[in-house]
Amino acid sequence: MEYRVQPIENLLWKADVAKLQAVVHFLHSSRTAKGCTKILMEKLSAWRGLRISAIKSNLWLTFLLFAMVQSAYAQENDPTFSRENAITRSVQVISPAVVGINVTAVEERQSPFATNDPFFKQFFQDNPFFNQFFGSQKYEVQSLGSGFIISPDGYVVTNNHVVQGATKIIVTMTDGSKRSAKIIGHDNQSDIALLKIDGNSLPYCEFGNSDSILIGEWVIAFGNPFGLFDINDKPTVTVGVVSSLGMNLSRAGSRNYSDMIETDAAINPGNSGGPLVDADGKVIGINTMIYTAGVSQAYIGYGFAIPINKVARVVDELRKYGKAKHETWIGLDLQAVDENIAKYFGLSEPSGALVNSVQEGSPAEKSGFKPGDLILKYKGKPVHDAVALESLLDDLEPGTNVSFEVLRENKLLTLSLKVGTRENKN
Repeated sequence: MEYRVQPIENLLWKADVAKLQAVVHFLHSSRTAKGCTKILMEKLSAWRGLRISAIKSNLWLTFLLFAMVQSAYAQENDPTFSRENAITRSVQVISPAVVGINVTAVEERQSPFATNDPFFKQFFQDNPFFNQFFGSQKYEVQSLGSGFIISPDGYVVTNNHVVQGATKIIVTMTDGSKRSAKIIGHDNQSDIALLKIDGNSLPYCEFGNSDSILIGEWVIAFGNPFGLFDINDKPTVTVGVVSSLGMNLSRAGSRNYSDMIETDAAINPGNSGGPLVDADGKVIGINTMIYTAGVSQAYIGYGFAIPINKVARVVDELRKYGKAKHETWIGLDLQAVDENIAKYFGLSEPSGALVNSVQEGSPAEKSGFKPGDLILKYKGKPVHDAVALESLLDDLEPGTNVSFEVLRENKLLTLSLKVGTRENKN
């Protein structure tokens, strides 16, 4: 085996903590404890021209060598050492705080024989026999999802679409116990819900910082795909990387999926509400949705998570008020840009968002917006459509300053806007 003498020589004689760790890593790389004391003593002697007896008499060097030998022997006798890494350590930390969620809900469905004909309704709408066959019917449905504990006293975060309309929620822990959960608050716009289970000193997850995520860094998705959690009371773990950031997806009804994290870690039905975790064992997002192909509902390579910084803000409001306040006030009514509008403004293809109207006294009016303005950029980035821009604006915090690039009468203008609150509006 060849040893890289110069780097270790430099490190050994500048003894700070980080460099000592590098020395230990050097020993680890040998993957054997056999003869390491002799090897290191010989190397030290060669590097500095020291006698073996002088090295032995140096207390610091003796201690260091002893620690290295012990570490090497520990490696040699531990068959799992070479397989442990940041990913496996994060899994060990997070798994106990991940839960499976089983939901019972009641849905009202219209009978396939229902009619809106007023002639029939005036005679039969209050008739029990008629309503039994032609009226709407209520059905009890079962669904499942994932969640994770965020405090030792049992607060649990998940997606709102996992528990929406629930009449009963059962949370399964990794110790096999099942606990009833109640909804503390939920928000359809952000698709976040906060639950509470009874307990003390429960394992819980720590939040990371989704603003510092790097594209390409390793991430781990935990969850309950297809209800597999119930088989062994353990979350399913998949690994991937952060594929992209700031993904502004189409609205799903009133749900606003903006600024999403994209990952190639496999996410499947049942994973919704589970944590997306970085290699440091910190939650950076909530697994929320996937892109599918054709009739398949399974993962095809594109999963999306709500950034944890956004989750933290919403959860704080749900905990305090039972609902998210959504106080942001901009004062813009936006319209989609079609081919005719694009042609009018001289665009090669439809893009941007057209200002249809501006509310009087609103932050938008104060910043100089006028009806007919075409918004081309927001915070320096191109605006692709009105819906995506509205989603981004809905997520802004009151008091935030943002910039827009606007096309007006063939001139490009830069407008700065300070986000207001609905209290100011009233």
